[in-house]
Amino acid sequence: MGSSFARPDFCPNCGAEIPEKAHACPECGSCEETGWSEDAGSQRLGLPDESFDYEDFVNREFTAPERRRPSIRKFWWAVAIFLLVAAALSFFASLRF
Repeated sequence: MGSSFARPDFCPNCGAEIPEKAHACPECGSCEETGWSEDAGSQRLGLPDESFDYEDFVNREFTAPERRRPSIRKFWWAVAIFLLVAAALSFFASLRF
């Protein structure tokens, strides 16, 4: 690993502090052999490769699927109507006395 390239104090790729006797960045993996390259840091990002289909990605991520209204909404409407009827009956019962 001996090279004429001096180890930097901070990684030029990710900016992390490089320990004194380290031969590679503890954060991104850039090292003396890779010349503290950007490739060492970008590999860990999980960027798509050449076979990535951008249009398929956009369709999957941003096209809303067909949604059916859940039946639970009917339940809450029934609860709301029941509570309104109960409140109205209670109000009219209090007026009689």
